[in-house]
Amino acid sequence: MKQFTIVAKTMFGLEEILAKEIIDIGGEEIEILSRAVKFKGDKELLYKANLHLRTAIKILKPIATFQTRDENQLYERIQSINWSKYLSVNKTFSIDGITSGEIFTHSKYVALKTKDAIVDQFRDKYNKRPSIDLDNPHLRLNIHIYNTTCTVSLDSTGMTLAKRGYRLQQTTAPMNEALAAGLILMSGWDKKRDFFDPMCGSGTIAIEAALIARNIAPGRLRHFTFKNWDDFDPELWEKVKEEANDNIKPFRGKIIGHDLDYKAIEIAQQNTQRAGVRNVTEFKVSDFFKPKTEITDSHIIFNPPYGERLQAETDMIPFYKNIGTQLKHTLNGCDAWIFSGNLDAIKFVGLRPSKKIKLYNAAIECKFQKYELYSGSKKDK
Repeated sequence: MKQFTIVAKTMFGLEEILAKEIIDIGGEEIEILSRAVKFKGDKELLYKANLHLRTAIKILKPIATFQTRDENQLYERIQSINWSKYLSVNKTFSIDGITSGEIFTHSKYVALKTKDAIVDQFRDKYNKRPSIDLDNPHLRLNIHIYNTTCTVSLDSTGMTLAKRGYRLQQTTAPMNEALAAGLILMSGWDKKRDFFDPMCGSGTIAIEAALIARNIAPGRLRHFTFKNWDDFDPELWEKVKEEANDNIKPFRGKIIGHDLDYKAIEIAQQNTQRAGVRNVTEFKVSDFFKPKTEITDSHIIFNPPYGERLQAETDMIPFYKNIGTQLKHTLNGCDAWIFSGNLDAIKFVGLRPSKKIKLYNAAIECKFQKYELYSGSKKDK
């Protein structure tokens, strides 16, 4: 099968994890970029990338790269592409524009000029034009301009890969599913120890842990726009899905989620049911600041409030101090990772982190820190 360039987009800090995922599914000629990984693969790998990659948010197939210094050049270069290969007058399309640099500063304007060039080409050829559909188009295009370099890509994904399809309900300030998976993979969980999220909200981190533990493809519940392409191969797609189902593994440990909000636990249980991992997850209403005698030798990851859900910033420092106290005195023998966007408050956990990683949750700069928990001093250990 013919190979071509594929670009998997991701979030800041997850590029290395994504590159490893791509190698695991057979990607070649890996090149790590900023918030993206470029690689070579064939149509089967494009399908696998959409189905399997946990930390990707889009899978793009570049079809043209050129230099452009103004809007007229952009229009001309877009018109030079034979759009009849990808689109017809009775189909719909949409365009995502991304710009950085001093020349092109408005992504929506770039998308508009691209749209004009495409529809004018069809009018000139057929005296008819395809329509725009922002919600469910046959073809999604991605136009990325960095300074004067423009890359035109087919978006094989559609709605971001972070939307797995299991989270129909959520609590306030939920975590992106791809970011949650990235935290778990980055933490080095061995998938043998029990996994515990003591402030689980709607259950995203615990559910992603369960999907990872059982090797369940994260994209199995959703639709992809490559199915609308003229060269879509339904038999190959069925083969890719069947192989994914054959590779699902049993998990004999526990994946536990606690939260003080009973409504959040209800939502987490419903989301877990949809995700197909109800049999390996346990959720219950529980106060983190009460003793946790049932949690031993576990891998802990949690995302405590940054301040949005607590009424005053002054509440945050004692809140994070109490987190540290609880970790130290009741969760000995565990490894705990805290992901927080409150960069001041996390300093007051009172434990020395063995690892610190800078990440982002949307536009919020965050720290992901590891704490090794044991009785007595580090020297004793």
